[in-house]
Amino acid sequence: MSDDAPRSSRAVVIGGGIAGVTAALRLADAGLDVTLLEGRPRLGGLAFSFRRGGLMVDNGQHVYLRCCTAYRWFLDRVDSAQLAPLQNRLDVPVLDVGRPSGPRLGRLRRNALPVPLHLAAGLAGYPHLSLAERAGVARAALALGRLDPDDPALDEVDFGSWLARHGQSPRTIEALWDLVGVATLNATAPNSSLALAAKVFKTGLLSEPGAADIGWAAVPLGDIHDTMSRKALDSAGVRTELRTKAGALTRTDEGRWLVDTGAERIEAETVVLAVPQRETHGLLPEGSLDAPDRLLDIGTSPILNVHVVYDRKVLKRPFFAALGSPVQWVFDRTATSGLTGPGQYLAVSQSAADDEIDLPVAELRARYLPELERLLPAARGAGIRDFFVTRERTATFAPAPGTGRLRPGTRTRAPGLFLAGAWTATGWPATMEGAVRSGASAADAALLALGRSHEHPLQEAA
Repeated sequence: MSDDAPRSSRAVVIGGGIAGVTAALRLADAGLDVTLLEGRPRLGGLAFSFRRGGLMVDNGQHVYLRCCTAYRWFLDRVDSAQLAPLQNRLDVPVLDVGRPSGPRLGRLRRNALPVPLHLAAGLAGYPHLSLAERAGVARAALALGRLDPDDPALDEVDFGSWLARHGQSPRTIEALWDLVGVATLNATAPNSSLALAAKVFKTGLLSEPGAADIGWAAVPLGDIHDTMSRKALDSAGVRTELRTKAGALTRTDEGRWLVDTGAERIEAETVVLAVPQRETHGLLPEGSLDAPDRLLDIGTSPILNVHVVYDRKVLKRPFFAALGSPVQWVFDRTATSGLTGPGQYLAVSQSAADDEIDLPVAELRARYLPELERLLPAARGAGIRDFFVTRERTATFAPAPGTGRLRPGTRTRAPGLFLAGAWTATGWPATMEGAVRSGASAADAALLALGRSHEHPLQEAA
């Protein structure tokens, strides 16, 4: 196709992560001609898989909760709900190896009683806190339940200070609040916005009894976010172009958008930018946002994953969390990875890993193998078939106090140009749930601007 003859498309979505796929599906479902551009050779953004020898490896351990209604809609839309099942009831084994008297296993779990009684029995039997600390947790939870996560004032306060003011000891923060918060916010309590923390804990623990039940992929992430997503896009009529980056975004004299990929130019009424904030900043036409440089002020937070393949089974549970150890969460990835022969494949997920993200593999091996032996006696003397590390240096936006005022909404000042991504103003931290919500919001705003009737996917799922 010559440069003088741009290809026409009703809408172009730039970015094939979860937000971009969501936006493309929503626009196509409403009858639009949609082109999706992704610079990588695959879809899925930062939730992907790759092959290492005979293993299919996820770049990191991703989980979701029953309260993640938008992501559950996404799973249904790409025909993958059965590939990422939920627990019947929240049940998190927590192993404390820092006690002078020796390791002790506790459980964070719920029952079927109404909120907040659904957690009362589990908290009462949680052995990693004293009786006084457990009572303090209940009081803090009630106070948290009275907060409005949408109050801008809460975004200026750090969660750690709020917890301290509400009588939470350092031990309580370590053994409960950060145990959950670091995994969901990718930051410790002092580095987390109270607004985002309140959103996580109110929605996950205090909205309905099953809200915090955990789900995770029973197949490689790429099967869902790449293979099944591509199948859904193809069925919806979306033209998907991989290994294709948008190099420039300009307006035509007729007021349409012209997207230049180097190989071709695509003319469209609607463009959704569903790429990370820095890439978005580079593509934004002048005047699209009042303060575009704010996007560059949104910090990022890393996640480190340590992968160990043993020559024997060393863990009987599908996952557990650790206290008194540098290890945060450990998952059994044996079946998912396709590991053959004897052995077990464990993935250690380390959020907020600023101090470790750039350490050499040898140093991480020297640190984590002894820790896993301390946590799992069966690992002592076991042979190591493989040890490797995956690093996502910009895994999420940093949920620091004050970040809320930096996150833009989906609409821009430029007609027909919309933003999507977990870093936009979804009200959620950087999760798969937030990514889906952002993509749906961008598509809804675009359809409204085009005068097209539409229904929000969460209304459709209701």
